[in-house]
Amino acid sequence: MIGIDGNSLSIAEVVKVARHYEPVELTETGRRQVVASRAVVEKLLNSENPVYGISTGFGDLSRIWISPPEREKLQRNLILSHAAGVGSYLPEDVVRAAMLLRANSLAKGYSGIRPETMEMLIAMLNRRVYPAVPSKGSVGASGDLSPLSHIALVMMGEGKALVEGKCVSGADALAAAGLQPIAFGGKEGLALINGTQIMTAIGVLVWHDATELMKAADIAAAMSLEALRGTRTAFDERISRVRPHPGQLATCSNLLRLTVDSRIMESHEHCEKVQDAYSLRCIPQVHGASKDAVMRTLDTLTVEMNSATDNPLIFPDTGEVISGGNFHGQPVALAMDYLKTALAEIGSISERRINRMLDAHLSDLPPFLTAYPGVDSGLMITQYTAAALVSENKVLAHPACVDSIPTSANQEDHVSMGTIAARKLRKVVQNAQNVLGIEYLAACQAIDLNNAGELSPSTVPAYRLLRQQVSTLAEDRTMYPDINQAVGLIKSGALLGTLEGKLLPGLE
Repeated sequence: MIGIDGNSLSIAEVVKVARHYEPVELTETGRRQVVASRAVVEKLLNSENPVYGISTGFGDLSRIWISPPEREKLQRNLILSHAAGVGSYLPEDVVRAAMLLRANSLAKGYSGIRPETMEMLIAMLNRRVYPAVPSKGSVGASGDLSPLSHIALVMMGEGKALVEGKCVSGADALAAAGLQPIAFGGKEGLALINGTQIMTAIGVLVWHDATELMKAADIAAAMSLEALRGTRTAFDERISRVRPHPGQLATCSNLLRLTVDSRIMESHEHCEKVQDAYSLRCIPQVHGASKDAVMRTLDTLTVEMNSATDNPLIFPDTGEVISGGNFHGQPVALAMDYLKTALAEIGSISERRINRMLDAHLSDLPPFLTAYPGVDSGLMITQYTAAALVSENKVLAHPACVDSIPTSANQEDHVSMGTIAARKLRKVVQNAQNVLGIEYLAACQAIDLNNAGELSPSTVPAYRLLRQQVSTLAEDRTMYPDINQAVGLIKSGALLGTLEGKLLPGLE
């Protein structure tokens, strides 16, 4: 059971809830904080003084005063009008993560929501009610208004939800889970949608995947190094000690561990090559820089997960309601753009190693890693696929946050586009996973054409894991199933599992 209090949620806990259905509960501390902030809102609902989002309209309509009898309708209309997303639905893990992050933000006690509304959101999460949330429509300021509105719609018994893969009405989804729709009280609609939880949810899940990707990249690179009979000289720890970036030091250590006692590499210690190409020799510098980028985004995501990001904020200790801009997604947007550039580079250098293994002029291996060149094309087109993915990542890596289009009649005249940055980041990591899968496949094929028995004891388990799923390419066959198998071993964590204890923990 994951307890939420608005202050201590971790990325590991988000992953457990979003992907492994760990149940959630509001802690007693969280409950006290929610009750205290709601008490302030209840007083304001009976006041004649205009307070943004409670007794006024929204955005450029904030100058319009709303009378007490219309204030509940104001919150309902807010959700109905703001649920204007388009495009394919966000994946279930993203929606579940967003629901958890929104609940955690509300639990801080600065949003003025009722305890029963909080419990409804948590109950939907625990009973696997999965709102159908269109992926496009947020500009990343004033919060992720549109996608979060699609979650709030289902709480009202409106909108759509996915149940066992079928799209049903929100009312039917709630009924199937034994829940009743809820009517939002004053400020509650605004509290549910005025935050950065969609972009942050995507960012948190991709950050977790990125940490796994970086370790898999070291494994694939080590196997390529063996396949190409490279040298370990460039990974002498003295080189990294005089340029001690943490990621570079960690990568050097990993490569030395992974290639220890490799007889393939030992057999070429005294060959005529003075040094390897950059895609081999500079693995610590390139992988290491990306690892450092991954770690630099951790603080931003951790702070954002445990922040109050709506407007206005309720301060129970003084009874004040203060309008500000915590809904602006710029901190997350910058982190997402930075991270996707770093992960795009992992795919880029991986593709260069793939190409080097397939090019007989560079590898001293059979052309395209086939024993029958000409009749067979071997792995030729796998490099085309990798090249296409790397090129796509170059386009996706263009920063989203440098763009801004004003909204709400220029009241909201600078926005972050953080959710676009996060969605692009998710595509980048998926593309990079596929490129690494192709490298893993090519390295094993090249090793077979060398001598698998001379591998480092550290990479033997990784080689055997693939060969349990994919046989050596003896003659041409359909390649996409082989690629999918290799990528699946990376995504599932099976590849990392074979190297337990061989890699440095974390990315430090």
